[in-house]
Amino acid sequence: MRFFDDDVLLYSDDAKRLYDRACDLPIIDYHCHLDPRAIAENDKIADIGQLWLSADHYKWRAMRLCGVDENYITGGATYKEKFLKYAEIMPSLIGNPLYYFTHFELKQIFGISKPLDGDSAEEIYDKANKELEGLHVSDLLEKYKVELIATTDDPADDLKYHGIVGKTAVVPTFRPDKYYCPTDNDLSRLGDAAKIVIKTLDDLLSALVNRLDFFVEKGCFMSDHGFEKFPREIISKEEADKLFDRRKELDENGKNALFGYILRYLLKEYKKRGMTAQLHFSVRRNVNSSMFSKTGVDSGFDVAGEPESPAAVERFLNSIADDERPNMILYALNDTPLKPITSVTGAFRGVRMGAAWWFNDTVSGIRRNLDAIAEYSALGTSPGMLTDSRSFAGYSRFDFFRRILCDYVGNLVGRGEYSEKNAEKLVYDICYDNARKMANNSVIYKKLTEGKA
Repeated sequence: MRFFDDDVLLYSDDAKRLYDRACDLPIIDYHCHLDPRAIAENDKIADIGQLWLSADHYKWRAMRLCGVDENYITGGATYKEKFLKYAEIMPSLIGNPLYYFTHFELKQIFGISKPLDGDSAEEIYDKANKELEGLHVSDLLEKYKVELIATTDDPADDLKYHGIVGKTAVVPTFRPDKYYCPTDNDLSRLGDAAKIVIKTLDDLLSALVNRLDFFVEKGCFMSDHGFEKFPREIISKEEADKLFDRRKELDENGKNALFGYILRYLLKEYKKRGMTAQLHFSVRRNVNSSMFSKTGVDSGFDVAGEPESPAAVERFLNSIADDERPNMILYALNDTPLKPITSVTGAFRGVRMGAAWWFNDTVSGIRRNLDAIAEYSALGTSPGMLTDSRSFAGYSRFDFFRRILCDYVGNLVGRGEYSEKNAEKLVYDICYDNARKMANNSVIYKKLTEGKA
């Protein structure tokens, strides 16, 4: 009986041939939430329950959906108990990307081809942990051929764990979200890092640019920004100064206007440094206030927000002159307006749609994303997949994406609508080379790859 055999998600011979050429390509993970300390200190991975369930809010959310008690999610249960509970819900996750991720990881990391469920859980737990004996973070990175990891970092972070670690360039990503309407504590921490006393908006901008230069020295080549709505207003410096001075009493419109001024300022600084800016939007954070008070951020209580207006995206991009706008990648958590937003990217040089993000990295979501970019943009320019993960097992997501991409392109080849020669180059570019070209703006990645073909 077939179950997750080598051809899963590959439905034609052309798709299988393309996948054979793509499956072993190196990985450029240009957006993730991995812990750089764990990489630098090469943490040991002792337990599959810890590997899977210590920080993965995808899995936590699924367990809540299936009625698992919180004690087995973020509570005090052992990792074995948490793993067994996760195994029990697996049959309920048909079609969910977690079902795919889980079984890819079982096969790729542990050599286990058996379906995970309540009956097989104990056996799989014991066998997986046997395979983990002596396994460290570096072993997983080598297994998946991870050339670059771009972590997500606050401008005030010291970045002491970043650099070349083994065969991987570990570089920071500049994520200034908390400084759009900062607290006094935020300003104090940032000011200490930049050695600037922050009292005015000018002080804040100077401190952010100071830290941006430090990030670039550490190999940073991308920034990242997450928000619900694009800025609606274009305000003057004088208006922004006043909003900053009143930041503790601003309503949502005031916060959005101040955010817009700071974001535009930073985008121009990214352009000067040859960086790429990632904009993640249509996300609502921590919507369950009672659970947020118990578990904190990134615990599975974020949701897709309202669909963003393509006109708002267009107005924002148009508010920055062509010669001041950096390369940009857009990600919509609510992908309802995916096609019209993708059409907007064609009006602004250097702006691309990113991978199907978060709730959209499903089989159908990735296919929708590929369709929209192919039909309304240029699929061959796509920077491809990323993990957006907190788990070192998350690199199975690249294989998941590569299979879906190869099946998509292979179908066109099989119907005689696209040449096999061009298909091979297209898949190579999307799975590796387009991201590699972005990464070449990192001084650390260039140092790692010096002398390579």
